[in-house]
Amino acid sequence: MDTTIQIDKKTRDRLKELKIHPRESYDKVVQRLLALRTDEGELSVETIRDIEKSLEDIKSGRTLSMHEVKQRLKIK
Repeated sequence: MDTTIQIDKKTRDRLKELKIHPRESYDKVVQRLLALRTDEGELSVETIRDIEKSLEDIKSGRTLSMHEVKQRLKIK
């Protein structure tokens, strides 16, 4: 059963930033956040900030392929 909830526009914007891909539903974003909270215990503010920064990096294409990582670390 679907239901509607009211959230502040700023909250919605923050949830939008946490989407892995543009078509991911807000429900999936909230489920991931709840799983993190439930599975790992309470996240520190620093950890949440790091996760948000990492998601921004991914969305902006600031990633490395496995091949690039191996080259940088000089691993075969």
